[in-house]
Amino acid sequence: MTIPKTHKAVVYDKPGEVSTGIVDIITPAPGPGQVLVKITHSGICHSDLSLMTNAWSWLPEPVKSGQVGGHEGVGVVVQLGSSCENSGINAGDRVGIKWLASACGNCAPCLAGADGICPNAEISGYTCPGTFQEYALAPAHYVTPIPDGLASEVAAPLLCGGVTVYSALRKSRARAGEWVVIAGAGGGLGHLGVQLGGRGMGFRIIGLDLGAKESFVRECGAEAFIDITKYPGEGESKGLVDEVFHITRGFGAAAAVMCSASNAAYAQALSYLKFNGTLVCVGVPGDTKPIANAYPHLMVGKQLAIVGSNVGNRQEAMETLSMARRVATSPVQIEKVQNISHVFTEMKNCKLQGRVVLELESCI
Repeated sequence: MTIPKTHKAVVYDKPGEVSTGIVDIITPAPGPGQVLVKITHSGICHSDLSLMTNAWSWLPEPVKSGQVGGHEGVGVVVQLGSSCENSGINAGDRVGIKWLASACGNCAPCLAGADGICPNAEISGYTCPGTFQEYALAPAHYVTPIPDGLASEVAAPLLCGGVTVYSALRKSRARAGEWVVIAGAGGGLGHLGVQLGGRGMGFRIIGLDLGAKESFVRECGAEAFIDITKYPGEGESKGLVDEVFHITRGFGAAAAVMCSASNAAYAQALSYLKFNGTLVCVGVPGDTKPIANAYPHLMVGKQLAIVGSNVGNRQEAMETLSMARRVATSPVQIEKVQNISHVFTEMKNCKLQGRVVLELESCI
């Protein structure tokens, strides 16, 4: 195929605000160990919104104006650089580009399978150009093959949201048949966790979210649902805790996976866990506070654990896609690139259910 000299890309034109622009940029040639991917679909993640609006004050530096966003890209390899002969990737392969555009593979975290905290990692849409563009470079060793039978628009959100929550569920210490609470269950991350955790891993899922999302969360496979608007405010919220214990017949949940970036959700979680329960930290609040109610006597008395979970590694990414091919049934919303700022506004106002995916193939 003919590769154009320039192509269209979506950039953050006013970092700190919900604002994007569509620009022409030069189509790069792949260097040694790189492949050029023609992007057909790219998921829109809440992390993109957080980066664009500078919501994460703890980052080393804010996003720069003109940054190409996006980190859930699926497309076809159209050109290989040198030294790709033994990568297993060929022209014409369908591959995915993740939040971690690359990890070195040689540092202590990488060797331990903790790619997400590789100190040499490149982050799509933050430290390198992302996937909101027609053509993107990626290291051949770190792209994820997309299995046959999994539609590209379904695969795209799994490359960040899916593998992130899959990795978190694996860290939860929960066993098949036990209750697992997912906070933010109707969101882009949480609804994938409901499907992968419930249908794929055999957990009994309690979804926490706004009442308007109950039907959607149950369709994704949640066995129970709690409307968080009934229990507003920071702190323990005894009513919500009592409801979890009622659902679990007095035992409590084996794990709580925080797909919400709410300090209130974190504050409630430890109180409804059963003995040996695990609080898995995934969503990162912009307003940094310690986890409330993490009293030593509670942690010791119930042998609770608090664990952090970054994005998954290469193996977990492939496992996520394989599992999703069997259990991910909720539809994604396909949007044109021109509507991306509207999608971000809806996301900021908590009006989205599930995932929105940009179609880059034909609508720029």
